[in-house]
Amino acid sequence: MNKKWTALLFALVLACAVLAGCQGNQTAQPAAPAAAPEAAPAAPADNGEPFAVVDNDKDFSALRTPGSQEAAYEYGIFFRPAVDGINQPYVGDTMPYYEDGTYYVYYLKEGGDSYNHSIYLATTKDFVTYTEYDDPILESNRSGGQDGWIGTGSVVKVQDTYYLFYTGHASSDAYEYMEKVMVAKGTSPDKFEKVEGWEITPPSEIGQKRDFRDPQAYYDAESNTIVMTITASQGGIARILKYTVSADLKNAAYDGIIFTNKVDNFWNLECSDTFKLGDKYYLTYSAQDDTLWYAVSDTPYGPYGDAKRLDAKLFYAAKHAEGPEGSFMIGWARRSESPSSTSDVSGWAGNLAVQQLKQKENGDLALVPVSSIEAQFTKRRELRIPEDKIKIQAGARYNYTDVFTAYESFMLKGKFSYSGKGTFGLAFDFNGQDDKQKTICLEPATQTLQLLFNEGSTKITETAAVLEAGREYSFTYIQEGSVGIFWLEDEAALTVRVYGASGKPIRLFAENNTIEFTELREYTR
Repeated sequence: MNKKWTALLFALVLACAVLAGCQGNQTAQPAAPAAAPEAAPAAPADNGEPFAVVDNDKDFSALRTPGSQEAAYEYGIFFRPAVDGINQPYVGDTMPYYEDGTYYVYYLKEGGDSYNHSIYLATTKDFVTYTEYDDPILESNRSGGQDGWIGTGSVVKVQDTYYLFYTGHASSDAYEYMEKVMVAKGTSPDKFEKVEGWEITPPSEIGQKRDFRDPQAYYDAESNTIVMTITASQGGIARILKYTVSADLKNAAYDGIIFTNKVDNFWNLECSDTFKLGDKYYLTYSAQDDTLWYAVSDTPYGPYGDAKRLDAKLFYAAKHAEGPEGSFMIGWARRSESPSSTSDVSGWAGNLAVQQLKQKENGDLALVPVSSIEAQFTKRRELRIPEDKIKIQAGARYNYTDVFTAYESFMLKGKFSYSGKGTFGLAFDFNGQDDKQKTICLEPATQTLQLLFNEGSTKITETAAVLEAGREYSFTYIQEGSVGIFWLEDEAALTVRVYGASGKPIRLFAENNTIEFTELREYTR
């Protein structure tokens, strides 16, 4: 090997040695720390009341229209008659009667197989489940005549006989009397036969023969007579009349007018009822196309003080029934002719609705949740917020927060206080657009509890509610299907109809106000 190649080889070996030495003396760098995993969302605090694990909620995702949702509901609490063929019938004016642990709810059935809203029957022991009778208890006369249509009445037991007094509404204007009081009788509360020839006609004193209906009868064992109230008008003013009928029905004496409407211009005070709670005597009625009202007296059948409203226009034709569990108002929840309507809820007849009566210390009446219904909601559900409280601050624009879920049947509870003057409450999604929200709205400026459509631009109904800034209130809201009732303590009750909301979030909202909601809960059955 010559010197040239020897020098080249030596240089190469030296370079490799230097390179190896550099690598061997290199300080090791610590590896970059792994990115911390994202924190899992905090589990909602249960505050000692565990959440239920539920895997059988009805899936409404494929039911994209309010009508398809309505057809899918399985109503229980807010009873609705079974479909007749392809037609959905509804509950009209109710005639409740209680005996031996059973509430018999007679009602004018609208649609389906009912001829001219004949009287049908559903029974219940708890207002949670109902047994529906398929055949009419009393049918309108298919041949026409004085009872070609049947109107509201009542059932009373006199010794061993049951009487069903009802309104006979003539099938045409050719009859002298458009309405008379008629009767059927039976030996059980579920089977009646009409008593031909028996009737009460309007007294000549009232000067008209068209409006004379809705007999409400009670048996007075001490005098062995039936006391009856009837709604009528005199001189264009709505009145309630009183009659005394002998137990054998042979005599009926007109006792005069016991109540005259003094508010607004109501033509009739429909479905009147009288009863005693504590040491007070009450008269209730539904002013035609308006709301449920009541008046109070210290003596039977008046004189009555000024009438006051209970609930609003969507709870109608309610009458009183009393059992060991308390006193109740049993009526119907109004519906829309079209579930897709965003402008009104004005259809006649709907779902059965029951609220419990509470007598306040001053004698006023309040509607509160039925305890047996409330007790059904035992499964606590997780909210859409991490805690059971939230503070909502809002300016002129609506501020919405998703909090609850609209299951097929659910109950909401909570407390709130507010400090501003703007509106707040619950908002229900109709079609994903804020401007179509349906809201149960508390409005301090007008001291009202309202049902509003179209983000507040369309008022459906309202009732008075005492609202004070800084005061803590509690609320309960129960909804099944599209029917709901909101109770603000024993201050106010509002029956609502909310189509198209199932399976979607329920929001809390406010505008021009600051609201603190606490102890928020949602339960299903």
